[in-house]
Amino acid sequence: MALRRDLHRQPELTWAERQTAQTLRDILTQSDIAWRPCAELGTIATFAPNASGRHIALRADIDALPIEEKSGVAWTSQISGHMHACGHDGHTATMMATAQWLKANEDALPGPVSLFFQPAEEGGHGAKKMIEDGALEGVDAIFGWHNWPAIPFGRAVCPNGTVMAANGTFSIEINGTGGHASQPEKCADPVLAGSAVVLALQQIVARRLAPQQAVVVSVTSFDAPSIETTIPDKATLGGSFRLADNGLRETVHSLISEIAETTAQTYGCTAAVELRPRYLATVNHAAEAQRFRDALTDELGESWEATGLPLPVMASEDFSYYLAEVPGAYALIGADDGREHHHPCHSAHYDFNDRLIPLVLHLYARLAGVPVPRDIAGGLHRQSA
Repeated sequence: MALRRDLHRQPELTWAERQTAQTLRDILTQSDIAWRPCAELGTIATFAPNASGRHIALRADIDALPIEEKSGVAWTSQISGHMHACGHDGHTATMMATAQWLKANEDALPGPVSLFFQPAEEGGHGAKKMIEDGALEGVDAIFGWHNWPAIPFGRAVCPNGTVMAANGTFSIEINGTGGHASQPEKCADPVLAGSAVVLALQQIVARRLAPQQAVVVSVTSFDAPSIETTIPDKATLGGSFRLADNGLRETVHSLISEIAETTAQTYGCTAAVELRPRYLATVNHAAEAQRFRDALTDELGESWEATGLPLPVMASEDFSYYLAEVPGAYALIGADDGREHHHPCHSAHYDFNDRLIPLVLHLYARLAGVPVPRDIAGGLHRQSA
């Protein structure tokens, strides 16, 4: 818990996690745990490298977000405009607790275990860079998790197939002809055209795709700077899209471009569309998902599954890069225990639920093959669920 709160006080953004990486490496070195750098700011700790069983990897992300914290906690961020608003501080602290347990039980491990302390999950493609630097060499399976405030503490989801969506972003520059607000007939108004584009994009989900195809298209910004008496020359829209099926990406790309360009044209304007693919859908492998579900049952009892959460969740994760390369599974584990842990990830009011640290340590220990004995676990999670 102390490490988690120390990390929370000193958040570092994507591809800037230098002090975080150094702190983790110092702890690993002091604990006599073998490690190596990966993708510059990533760190891989290794255990029982010569064990004969399957080599599994476990992953934690370490980066923060450019958000001004409003949680009011005593360990609030000391860096203005930076915040651990997604719980990566908690993921990292949980992984370090796992490292300590694995070190104490290294001789009992059935196979090698690698722990990934990964940078740049928040849009920085950190997992891709880790893979390019050899993180998955020799790895047979990988597991990961994310705290999820929309799920009650003691509940979780870990389905076969897609658990989180693919995503991408777009920007649309609409060019017209500005002029005096009293003479709109002499202008080609990009504000009007942009407004129409915002509305027209909604037909992608409502009318251009089947209801069974889970897609979200959201316009999240509209910038057309001017003064009150002047129609500007240009408006710029920005937004994101999410899709549960990786195969729909090209279709969604085409529809965004088609609708923006043709709608702008009807208002005498032109539209230039830039599409930026980000992450693939996070797709669990059935056998590994079952292993994760078995661990959840062992720790939380038979009723651990959060049945009220629609799946797939339309948020996105770069853990998808790992699952595209090796078998593995990803779980969303509930954080809401009625103690102010209901604020969603990426909220300025969010704070990680520290009760998840021992729970996920026990889950990871089971997946690694050295479970925490019941007399140590004390049935805490079953009672808390």
